[in-house]
Amino acid sequence: MELKDRVAGAFWQRTLKSSIHCSGVGLHSGDAVRMTFHPACPNTGVVFRRVDVQDKFNEIPARFDYVSDTRMCTTLRNADGVSIMTVEHLMAALSGCGIDNLIVEIDGPEIPVMDGSAEPFVFLIECVGVVEQDTARSVIQILEPVTVHIGDSIATLVPAEEFSIQFGIDFDNDVIGRQEISLDLNELSFKSEICRARTFGFLHEVESLREAGLAKGGSLDNAIVLNGDTVMNAGGLRYNDEFVRHKVLDCIGDLYLSGAPLLGCFIGEKTGHSIHNALLRALFANTDAWVRITAPYDLVPEPWLSEAVAVNA
Repeated sequence: MELKDRVAGAFWQRTLKSSIHCSGVGLHSGDAVRMTFHPACPNTGVVFRRVDVQDKFNEIPARFDYVSDTRMCTTLRNADGVSIMTVEHLMAALSGCGIDNLIVEIDGPEIPVMDGSAEPFVFLIECVGVVEQDTARSVIQILEPVTVHIGDSIATLVPAEEFSIQFGIDFDNDVIGRQEISLDLNELSFKSEICRARTFGFLHEVESLREAGLAKGGSLDNAIVLNGDTVMNAGGLRYNDEFVRHKVLDCIGDLYLSGAPLLGCFIGEKTGHSIHNALLRALFANTDAWVRITAPYDLVPEPWLSEAVAVNA
């Protein structure tokens, strides 16, 4: 497989052919929101625009350095204090579909949870279609291993010629238990193996989460709910290992806050939003560990032989 086929979107930046909107409820805020995807010019990136905010700058770039909170979800906030919550499922869909440039207009503080997975967002993207733009796409090649530890969680990025994920979770629950997955990530594998996996939670945690201002919009329509060792959802699970697949979905969304596709392998053990963000911050703080390369993707064979680090920005 050629490198151009390993990176969703191949050589050219991509956006949507036209605008499309949806509505739903925020998983944590419980607020009803309307959201519209608009095509964007090359090099725009993904930008959230809070149309309900008029007295402050209301645009928030989808970047790791705008992450302000990682409790139960990933929240972005700009310098004026305008924020948007629970961006990870949408960002995963944009990553999996190879969308580089998009304006996301929303009239509330949180991305709608839809069914708890990324599939509804993929459906919206497929409804309007994708268009290639006349500007080359860049990717971030991992040159050296970068590792972050937080408690018993460990996250690592290592050099590789394609984007892949090795992920493990371990819960003291008979339904979940130990689950592991290893995947090469591209548009096809994301849609078939990851995008339908739903977020999950435990019934005994619901009251404490709501007291903390979280999970106000959660229900059996948008999350897998476990009561002890019983799955409460009438339809059961979509995959036998749906729990680890959803964790991979979250990870893909969090890593896409790098601002470009990653060319490397993520290895995670019991990871979540906080350590994903810490890993990106550690990566970009070490300019020897990465390089931004532009189509047609001349891979850097050895970090110490390349002058390409000079384009880091």
